[in-house]
Formats: sequence, C-alpha cells, structure tokens
Amino acid sequence: MRIDVVSIFPEYLAPLELSLIGKARQDGLLELNVHDLRTFTTDKHRTVDDTPYGGGAGMVMKAEPWAQALESVAAAREGSRPVLIVPSPAGEKFNQALAYELAEEEQLVFACGRYEGIDERVIDWAQEHFTVRPVSLGDYVLNGGEVAVLAMVEAIGRLLPGVVGNPESLVEESHSDGLLEYPVYTKPSAWREHDVPPILLSGNHGKIAQWRRHEQFRRTAERRPDLMEGFDAGVLSRADRQALADLGYDVVDGRLKARPGGDIEN
Repeated sequence: MRIDVVSIFPEYLAPLELSLIGKARQDGLLELNVHDLRTFTTDKHRTVDDTPYGGGAGMVMKAEPWAQALESVAAAREGSRPVLIVPSPAGEKFNQALAYELAEEEQLVFACGRYEGIDERVIDWAQEHFTVRPVSLGDYVLNGGEVAVLAMVEAIGRLLPGVVGNPESLVEESHSDGLLEYPVYTKPSAWREHDVPPILLSGNHGKIAQWRRHEQFRRTAERRPDLMEGFDAGVLSRADRQALADLGYDVVDGRLKARPGGDIEN
C-alpha cells in the first residue's frame, strides 16, 4: 500500500517513523510519503490561506495549492484511482470496519486541513480524480487533520499483511467482531490484594475461551450498550445466548434487545 499525507506541518507526522508502522515502512510493507503543502504555492510568502467569502471568523485554505499537491500525489501511481480521505467533523465516523475496508486499497491520500477548512471547491474538483471520503474520528473538533491522520494510518496500517507479528491478535481485539475485548492479565497471579480470575490459571482452554467470550459480552454491555444493539445475533452459540440472557438480553429478529429494567450481572 502507498499512503500520501499532505499537511502544512509535515513534522507532525514524525511518529509514523516509530513502532510497528515505522518498521513496516523499513521492511517495504508500507510506502508512506509526507508532503508539505507550502511547496505547492507560487508566491514568495508560501501562502496557503485567505479570508472567507461572505465574511466570518478565521481563514480558509486556498484551492490552488491543494489542487497542485493532489495532482502530484495522484500522478505517483498512474492508472489507479486513489482514495482521498479528508479528516472532517462532517465526515462519516471512522471505525474498525472502515479501517479494514481502507486497508484493501492500493493508495490512500490524506488531506490535513487547518483553520476553517479547505475551500469546498477542492472537494468538488477532487471527485474527478479520487474517490473522496470525508472521515471523522468522533463528534469533536481538532485544530487540524494531523492528529486524526496519525490515528487512522496506525489503525489501517496495522491491518496490512506482515505488519503485526501475530495475526491472531487482530482477530481477538476490540471491535474486530463488534464487541469489546475481554480483560487481560499477566504475572504475578496475585498483586496488591487483586487476583487473576482462577479460570485463567486452570489450563482448561475450552473454559478459558468461553469465559473470555462471556467477558466480551459483559464488558460491551456495561461500557458500550450501543454496540450490543447492532450486534448480529445470527452468529451466537447456545452458550452465548445463555450468557446474554444472564445479562438481560434477548434475541429479537436476529438482533439483541435489552429487557426493560434488566440489570447486568457482575
């Protein structure tokens, strides 16, 4: 996969040289290029913003530097149609399913906006050359797109073959199957009057797997009940259904539905 990031603060993306993403770049599993938007300006002040039409506070990023930058990165891989991701609080919400989807693409281009945003005509024009996807990390506003890009590149990059040493760890982590991950523990088994659950010391891998599955349900029901409402009940085993019944959930039309007044058992 090739990833291009355009920003007026390219040094902000330096953490992508570290850890698993940095190693993936060194090993040739991921080609990642960071571009300074100011190099695509034509005036001596390298201006990338101007006042908004119609008045209002703040500045708007100019169209032409963005067009020049995006044309440059699109030309790097001829014959393909890159996906242009524009971090925006007005975009679709980024989640694990979207990370998996984007990990299948050949080239991703991230446009890091600043100030009041990028001239909307850039987004309209880019539709001719890119598959444009405005994406939001959540319902809040950042100073710029760089923080969002760091999160998205790590979430997407770690899904590429060979980036994570043990691929099985990707299957068991939070959101991989619509649930939160079960709690994890390490040595010592007793620590400051807190003990590891005895089942994990039993050596019975079947019961351990069942306990972990039930803990996923319990934790998700407690912390993210919204995820329970969207969970596909068609994949549930008989043991799963019993565990969910104990938590106050019934299966209705293939979906989980909490019983009115039901309490989560701890």
